[in-house]
Amino acid sequence: MKLQDFPKFIPPSSTALSGKMPALFVGHGSPMNALEDNAFTRSLRKLGAEFKKDGKKPAAILVVSAHWLTRGSFVNVSEKQETIHDFGGFPQALFDMQYPASGSPTKAKETALLSHLLHETNEWGLDHGAWTVLVHLFPEADIPVFQMSIDYYQPMQYHLDLAAQLRSLREKGVLVIGSGNIVHNLRMSIPKLQQGDVAPYDWATEFDTWVGKKITEGDYRALANYEQIGAAGKLAVPTTDHYIPMLYTLGLADGKEEIKQVYESVEYGGLSMRTFQVG
Repeated sequence: MKLQDFPKFIPPSSTALSGKMPALFVGHGSPMNALEDNAFTRSLRKLGAEFKKDGKKPAAILVVSAHWLTRGSFVNVSEKQETIHDFGGFPQALFDMQYPASGSPTKAKETALLSHLLHETNEWGLDHGAWTVLVHLFPEADIPVFQMSIDYYQPMQYHLDLAAQLRSLREKGVLVIGSGNIVHNLRMSIPKLQQGDVAPYDWATEFDTWVGKKITEGDYRALANYEQIGAAGKLAVPTTDHYIPMLYTLGLADGKEEIKQVYESVEYGGLSMRTFQVG
């Protein structure tokens, strides 16, 4: 294995938490990350520790996960949040894990009022796009958490525009986390995983690098039209479910904030773990 094949951790230059909460995008990868101690999970624990160090504990956490897809956009306003094990074929220890955070009915209802596109629901809970990340960021599970669904039938610009309507949440102490993967081609990644081959496909590196460049440039319109990059885009985003959460995180940016790359890696050929922080 070459040195460049190893994932790299890029520490944020500063947390810049004063005034309002940042927004995060986390490439959550395999549910097994909930159990593992690796470079990615250590980067999440380090990031969570930054919140404690600066004394800026979120009042609540809103997660937009790749694993709650609906027709229409919904906010879960329930007090009790079930830990959803929405996967199969993993060790029993993973199914035994619970993330016992409460919901935040007040903040959830406030969120639903920010856009006519949002509707309240008591369905759902915390799927693995949420709790496998939170168990490392905030292992005490003492911060209320709620999720917002992804309307899977809308164009990419819809999600950027809806996120912009939610920016005031950050001023109210709500940490918003988009959870997906920028490059997510499991069909082409699983064979590599089975062979123990961690080398990324050229097209996966190309697309992940292109996205990183567009984020730095603030060219979110290009990211909403990712097909323009051609074959690499089609291979990297065979379905949009894991790509859309990134647009919510970027839509929460005000255009003047620093965006810090927290973690960068393309694993098992076609799975980007890129994680970044707005603000």
